[in-house]
Amino acid sequence: MGKELLLEIGTEEIPAAFLPKALKDMEAIFRKELATHRIPHGEIRTLGAPRRLLLAAKDIADRQEDQLVEKLGPAKRVAFDDAGRPSQAALGFAKGQGLAIEALCTVTTEKGEYLCARKEIVGAPTDGLLPAIVTKVITEIPFRKSMRWSDLDFRFARPIHWILALFGGQIIPLTIAGIESGHQSRGHRFMSPDAFAVSGLDDYLARTRERFVIVDPAERKRIIAEEIAKAAAAVDGRVFTDEALLDEVTFLTEYPTVVCGSFDPEYLRLPREVLITTMMSHQKYFPVLDAKGALLPHFLTVNNTLARDPAVVRRGNERVIRARLADARFFFEEDRKVPLERRVEGLQKVVFHTLLGTSYEKVVRFQTLAARIAGRIAPDLTAQVERAAWLAKADLDTQMVCEFAELQGIMGREYALLAGEDAIVARAIHEHYLPTAAGGDLPETDVGAIVGIADKIDTICGFFGVGLIPTGTADPYALRRQALGVIAIILNRGYRLPLPELLDESLAILGPLAKRSPAEIKADVLEFFRGRFENQLISQGHPYDVVDAVLATGAGDLVLALKKIQAMAAFKSHPDFEPLAVAFKRAVNITKDFPGGAIDSACFATSEEKELYAAYQGIRRTVEGHLEAGDYPAALTALAGLRKPVDAFFGAVLVMDKDERVRLNRLALLGAIAALFHGVADFSRIVTEA
Repeated sequence: MGKELLLEIGTEEIPAAFLPKALKDMEAIFRKELATHRIPHGEIRTLGAPRRLLLAAKDIADRQEDQLVEKLGPAKRVAFDDAGRPSQAALGFAKGQGLAIEALCTVTTEKGEYLCARKEIVGAPTDGLLPAIVTKVITEIPFRKSMRWSDLDFRFARPIHWILALFGGQIIPLTIAGIESGHQSRGHRFMSPDAFAVSGLDDYLARTRERFVIVDPAERKRIIAEEIAKAAAAVDGRVFTDEALLDEVTFLTEYPTVVCGSFDPEYLRLPREVLITTMMSHQKYFPVLDAKGALLPHFLTVNNTLARDPAVVRRGNERVIRARLADARFFFEEDRKVPLERRVEGLQKVVFHTLLGTSYEKVVRFQTLAARIAGRIAPDLTAQVERAAWLAKADLDTQMVCEFAELQGIMGREYALLAGEDAIVARAIHEHYLPTAAGGDLPETDVGAIVGIADKIDTICGFFGVGLIPTGTADPYALRRQALGVIAIILNRGYRLPLPELLDESLAILGPLAKRSPAEIKADVLEFFRGRFENQLISQGHPYDVVDAVLATGAGDLVLALKKIQAMAAFKSHPDFEPLAVAFKRAVNITKDFPGGAIDSACFATSEEKELYAAYQGIRRTVEGHLEAGDYPAALTALAGLRKPVDAFFGAVLVMDKDERVRLNRLALLGAIAALFHGVADFSRIVTEA
């Protein structure tokens, strides 16, 4: 059994959003360091709260594991002469390794026999290594943002106030940012701020709990969930659950307590999303619902202290929410004084991007594109699409959205309904922003889907057009999310919208704003979409080689590409699949430099090529018919009928015949067969054993 290690970094309050990742990174760095230093260990845990990051590890070995190191020297034939005497090369190698020539051994490798020096490195005591290891753990946690304080040349998420570092109950000596490590921690900032000594993890957990600190995030989360549920039930309601908010308040508190407050029921006349956003996004309060899911005039707040008088805390929170809701009602009422239609003109004063004009100009662009898309897939919806696109960004000119940016689209929908707009148009104003995150909700109406595609395509083409293209580490305009949104909508709705044509139309509308040629922009955007589509498909479990093979033949029509991939993945289990893939690769390799030509059946000299041509002729129209109908499983099944004649052809026929006429005719036959396969996928990209 080894010893226990306990490390706590005590700080000013670290932002809640930083903590979960910091704890994972802290553990990962420590694991890597132990592995690098060959130190066996047991379970590693990381816990944390706003003022502390804790790492605990069991069964840390007292010493490093011993290591046998082998180093190859000169070849044996160089190391010794014919009489077996060591050469200068052998003597020099032995001296360099600190060994006598007799201590060297000989090993056999793929290249022959070589001298080898084998040395056993005895493991060093762990306690002598831990100061450097722990220092690295503390200094290399990669925070999203870090800061310096005082005159120190050191950065961390927030200033460090204490470092608790113990190994087997003994202090690990180190100094970071002017703070010497010790055996003391501290309790809750307000309820028990004094320092106290600890001897190990169990002692630490008990003493911190006594001092109003619950270090385990999972336990704090469970307590919060239970307490808000009880508080909601006390007012005959249930909690409006939100996992993200629950996680956030978990890392905002060390000792969570819950208070239920109320607000004037008159505010329930505001749109539901306004109330929820005001409570959750701005105040970190949990809304309360009745049995039917309607909002009640109550909220739940999670505090970081045990209040002496909960009524005082409740009244304080009620004053805050009352002021916020009063502002929201004022904005709502003021916004309604100006019709949504008139607010579109106000977008002329809202800059979308300095290189791409105003939001008004963007609306004009994607309204035009949306109308063209509607003309292709839903002509009867064109008028609604144009209207929804025209009003889609109007709420950016409202006070409510200026104050609550997360309500864009939602307020547009609400104001449109109040103005008497068509319900589908109003709904599309909100839906065109969807999805707002990977795996998020998608538009449920064609109008919302079409406007959303047009808006996103215009954004992508616009930024690519002015050279603002995402890099491996930066995507400031969220173009990857926009592209994934387009892909998700098209696949979800089953739209037959070839991307190349869609981009041509968008770039034509963009016109002179583009700083590069349309052909260059189109090529880059298509490759950008292909990359997003490929990554998405592989992450969903589709075989990578099948995805590559299908997309190599074109990814312009996403719906058809997905159907091909699904068919190919299923066909991989067919007994003829791999032999066909191998044969196709041979055909592609042989014909890769062949410019093409007509097949002359009179030129066939062997029965095998005649039979292959007959088989090709027999299935060509069938395969082409299935491909045109999008029935790729049937097309692949038909192609499987070529396996035997293809195998026989390659087994008996010399394609590169000396007679040019015969050679070109055989190449033409193989080229025609390869083109037929290419209607589904580039089989040469399939990974095979052969």
